[in-house]
Amino acid sequence: MKRYLDVYKQGMYSALQSAAAYRMNFIVSSLITLAGNILFPLVTLLIYRAGTSFPGWGLYEVLLIQSVFTMSSGLSSLIFGGVLWTTMSHVREGSFEVILLKPLNPLFFIIATTFSIDSVGLFLGGVSLFIFAAMHVGAIPVLFWLQFAGMFIAGTAVLAGLSLMMAAISFKWVGNSRISELADSVLHIGKYPLPIFPKAVQAAATMIIPVGMVGFLPASALLGRVHASDYAAILPCFLFLAAGIWIYRHMIRLYEGVGG
Repeated sequence: MKRYLDVYKQGMYSALQSAAAYRMNFIVSSLITLAGNILFPLVTLLIYRAGTSFPGWGLYEVLLIQSVFTMSSGLSSLIFGGVLWTTMSHVREGSFEVILLKPLNPLFFIIATTFSIDSVGLFLGGVSLFIFAAMHVGAIPVLFWLQFAGMFIAGTAVLAGLSLMMAAISFKWVGNSRISELADSVLHIGKYPLPIFPKAVQAAATMIIPVGMVGFLPASALLGRVHASDYAAILPCFLFLAAGIWIYRHMIRLYEGVGG
């Protein structure tokens, strides 16, 4: 275990050193990533300023959902963001053998060496929006914070599992550079209150592809709006992550080393 921790710490240190060496590139990349994800809160603000709203949800409550989504996305991108593009690049070039020859688990090695420091801007932007929204929704009991923490971790597990599944597809479907856009389309559901969607979508977003846990349910926990049945959605989140790890490891065995 100590060996793995040392490798991961070295990977983080290398990422920080790279960001320090190319400071302007790091700053611009972080700002672009943040700007691309701050659009939805701005749209929400415009919707409420125009006199319309999501039924049953105030402005700051919706902003709380979207801030949690942004924080979870930022944290997942920091840890797992580089897995998809690194895997895709190696498979396309037929050089994944370089990773297979390392005296470490291939998946762990990729995660440890692709710490995406550029995503820190996205995470901190989400934290800032979260603090702003939380200050306007009233006092939050300690129990609600504990519920939020558990659901937030579960939501991050969903994003990690999705990243691993998309990366795993690269071993057989080399030209899948657009797959992340398809995943983003599904994830957008987590940025809004689930009750505004049909019942079938709500069920799918909590029990099949649990994107509701990425933003909506953790924010609902802070607001005291979760029901006993909502906690059942935590299990599919970690099953989703386990499935992502299993699929990735299985697809490695199908790698033929011929590139694209």
